[in-house]
Amino acid sequence: MNKHRSKIIRRSIAEQAHHVAKEQFGREVASGHAKAFLLGLGEILKGQELKRFFHFWQEARERRQLRLVMLGGAVIKTGMGPLLSACVREGVISHVAMNGSAAIHDFELALAGKTSENVGQGLVDGSFGMTLETGRDMNLAINAGAERGEGMGEALGRWIVEKGYAHREVSLLAACHEADVPCTVHVALGTDIIHQHPEFDAARTGRATGEDFDRLIEVLAGMGAGACVANLGSAVLMPEVFLKALTVARNTTAGVEGFHTAVFDMQSQYRPLVNVVNRPREAGGGEGFYFIGHHEIMLPPLFRRAVGGWRGK
Repeated sequence: MNKHRSKIIRRSIAEQAHHVAKEQFGREVASGHAKAFLLGLGEILKGQELKRFFHFWQEARERRQLRLVMLGGAVIKTGMGPLLSACVREGVISHVAMNGSAAIHDFELALAGKTSENVGQGLVDGSFGMTLETGRDMNLAINAGAERGEGMGEALGRWIVEKGYAHREVSLLAACHEADVPCTVHVALGTDIIHQHPEFDAARTGRATGEDFDRLIEVLAGMGAGACVANLGSAVLMPEVFLKALTVARNTTAGVEGFHTAVFDMQSQYRPLVNVVNRPREAGGGEGFYFIGHHEIMLPPLFRRAVGGWRGK
């Protein structure tokens, strides 16, 4: 082990100040309100495209085609975990794929009901990312899961549920585990705060996230015409993982085409636009869409309506 990681000073999550608490999350509203929002959109430009994509999503659900949601950390820390969990339980989403930061925010919310520390302040004294329970327990869960042959998503979801975390009702990882819906976690070594801790084992982390990469390839290889993929707020990692997994799937399997993709993000990003929207379509995909808006404003009416079924008319 690195001599510096073995000597780090940590503090409990109970002592850590956070920007986000579950009490700040949006609340459920009657499905009619969400329906009214969508049906009120005009048949022009992005309004028309948005209704078209959710029509494709509902068709994929009815035909039992893939409904893959990929996400970055900002989606979880803006309170979308419970909303996406409801979509998992109701069968709106058939596969979840997230990056490491999304898994960390989700894990902390399940454990303590809060997440998102002050990065700037923590960098001054080296306390950024040094939360004891986050670094220790996530790595222990991943290491144990790797030894069982599990992917990272499965290992973390199992840990949250089996440990009975007090706030697990807001956890997307836990919801996927309980609903038996595949959840894969895709990380790059050294990019996440849990890699700073002494429990971090690069070999086991690589094994677990490698298992999840293989699972994503398998899912995409089985994807038929009409399947839907949505990338929520991942600017780099998930678009890159998606493109590589799709390449392997198409290299070994015929007919991986005719699917629809969409990006939902706060601003236009190069890799999501090229890797998720444009290139798959140019190479035999279906239709691609890009929607810009803040997650905490744009996603709730869309996915709450999706739980009840979206017909676009």
